[in-house]
Amino acid sequence: MKDINFLISNGVDVNSSLELFGDVNIYNETLEDFLNTIDNKLSDIKKYKEESDMKNYAILVHSLKSDSKYLGFTKLAELAYNHEMESKANNNLYVYDNYDELVQETNKMVDLVRSYLGKEPVVRTEVGTLSSNYKKILVVDDSDIIRNLIAKMFSDEYKIITANDGKEALDIVSNNDDLFGVLLDLNMPNVNGFAVLEYFKEHGLFSKIPVAIITGDDTKETIEKAFTYTIVDVLSKPFNEMNVRRVITSMENFK
Repeated sequence: MKDINFLISNGVDVNSSLELFGDVNIYNETLEDFLNTIDNKLSDIKKYKEESDMKNYAILVHSLKSDSKYLGFTKLAELAYNHEMESKANNNLYVYDNYDELVQETNKMVDLVRSYLGKEPVVRTEVGTLSSNYKKILVVDDSDIIRNLIAKMFSDEYKIITANDGKEALDIVSNNDDLFGVLLDLNMPNVNGFAVLEYFKEHGLFSKIPVAIITGDDTKETIEKAFTYTIVDVLSKPFNEMNVRRVITSMENFK
């Protein structure tokens, strides 16, 4: 195709880009370079997000911001800039909450450039659509931040159910016989995590619903007490996405 008006009509600031590149042929070659490198860049951005490595995440979204600015992708440049600033501030919640928007806008620009250059479109699996048969994971923690963070990490892969104390958790367990697993905090008001573990023991639930502990109390006494129950693992806070994913994989193997 290579009709520059196609890009302009789709919101690309081509005129500013041509002021930089000076020649449409060089601009087109740079768009080719963008296509050749973007998949690896997105893969690394995802990797650093999962590792909660905000330092390297910030470096890569800065690069994405610069590329987007040079190529006239105004909205993508703005989104990447916001991610750069928030990741530099170690605002993991912002990154997780807005990550899908960043990726979707990047993919939108990729599809636009591919059409402009006359290339076949990329077929992608739709992100964020929950199937009715998604496995349910119950996250029990009195911290809104922890519950929301895990939900943001895995909402595209699992149906995340949350409870803010042990009493609420036991109500959910008793009314959901299809739970895939439980991520359980120990120190909570009302009914604590050990009371939940005792309930699981008394009702023979450990063989049906794997339980992993997420706790800020990593003292030897607490860890040893937790392992007197048939749990999958203990995950100490703070943790990152890869840590939680490892525990969920252990749940898969536990069953």
